Amino acid sequence: MTLNVLVANAQKSSSSVKSEKSTIVLVHGAFADGSGWSYVIPLLEKDGYPVIAAQNPLTSFTDDVATTRRVIDANPAGVVLVGHSYGGTVITAASVGAPNVRALVYVAAFAPDSGETIGALLEKYPSLIGTALVPDAAGFLYIDRSKFNEAFAKDVPPQEQRVMAATQKPINSAIFGYTHGTPGWKSVPSWYLVATQDQAINPELQRMFAKRMKAKTTEVAASHVPFISQPAAVVKMIVEAATAKSK
Repeated sequence: MTLNVLVANAQKSSSSVKSEKSTIVLVHGAFADGSGWSYVIPLLEKDGYPVIAAQNPLTSFTDDVATTRRVIDANPAGVVLVGHSYGGTVITAASVGAPNVRALVYVAAFAPDSGETIGALLEKYPSLIGTALVPDAAGFLYIDRSKFNEAFAKDVPPQEQRVMAATQKPINSAIFGYTHGTPGWKSVPSWYLVATQDQAINPELQRMFAKRMKAKTTEVAASHVPFISQPAAVVKMIVEAATAKSK
């Protein structure tokens, strides 16, 4: 059996499986990967939701959108996109022109409008993360480990903080200057979870995003990683988005 036949059969099998529930596609942000959703995934699966955590390379914005879009396209029956932090920019773009995306869920995430850049938004709404980033020789950014706790995950147990700091995945600094196009949230129902103790994305910036997209909004007293410190609250919002009636 040739590789082409195997791929065709896999695609046919995937498209023939119909789930009554939307597939939840989780999109990580910078300095992390898909394993960061490890507290959220079992809770969603317990509720009967198929779950996929995208593994984006963080090498360029177009690479990350393309990676996420492949996951979307592989699940034509219906998808709820969930983005954390920088992952919000990815779902904002990847949802454009994807009719199977039923909802967007932003978890302490960027939700840029046309013409905006992450860098400019961070300058307008400063946070501690701006003084915590360190570039490597190739122009990729990571968080200074001495500042990781305060800037990223203050409400996470110390041992877990250390693991997160040691395994962080750097992001290409050029992504912060990327000028974004038409956002998916203008045409797809959206939800937003504001982390009120966030030191990476200013909570006021989060509220601005939520307000202008007219998102159904919840606030939690959490650091930048509520999907780790308060996974039940994150899952509650995802399920709300997944079960909402289309207008």
